Amino acid sequence: MFVANRMTSNPITIAPSTTLADALLIMREKKFRRLPVVEKGKLVGIVTDRDLREVSPSSATSLSIFELNYLLAKMQIKDIMKKKVVTIGVDAVVEEAALLMYNHKIGGLIVVDEQGAVAGVITETDIFKCFVDVMGLPTGKTRLTIAYNDKVGVFHEVSEVFVEMGINIGSMVVNQNEADKGELIIRADVDNASELSKRLADKGYPVTHVVQIGQ
Repeated sequence: MFVANRMTSNPITIAPSTTLADALLIMREKKFRRLPVVEKGKLVGIVTDRDLREVSPSSATSLSIFELNYLLAKMQIKDIMKKKVVTIGVDAVVEEAALLMYNHKIGGLIVVDEQGAVAGVITETDIFKCFVDVMGLPTGKTRLTIAYNDKVGVFHEVSEVFVEMGINIGSMVVNQNEADKGELIIRADVDNASELSKRLADKGYPVTHVVQIGQ
């Protein structure tokens, strides 16, 4: 799955000269948490809701409402924006975006094209939705955890049991616990989990956990 298929395309951007008050208004009205800062068609920075909160006067200030409005109207985004922006290309895959967010501990990425122009925004919510969709969870799946000893042909032997019972595997994930042992996490359309578990155990692949997820 490519980032371009999951991002919000043509996001709202602001200029470095945008005032703090205007940026706050956009975020509140659109319920955004971040805004790309663009100048002459190029990404030059980013500002988040946290950045705006940190520089906004607190409710405990002794300033009058007129002084507050003056400060908000005068301060510009270029004074507080982050110039080093973590970005990702439109041709990247979702896994790359997820890893970048994880490594940098951020909740979203600006997606740029080959010219460096802003093409979209992808957030942790988009990544989470992608994960749910890829796993086929909205339509309902049976999740099985299968223990195995690492050897050549594990996937073939396990999938063979599913084929024999006419069961379609929706997704399969490997969780390597030790050098020669691990778990297969399989999500599939299973009508008879007991019979499936018995056949897998007979093949030397005990099912340690079964749960129905979704519909």
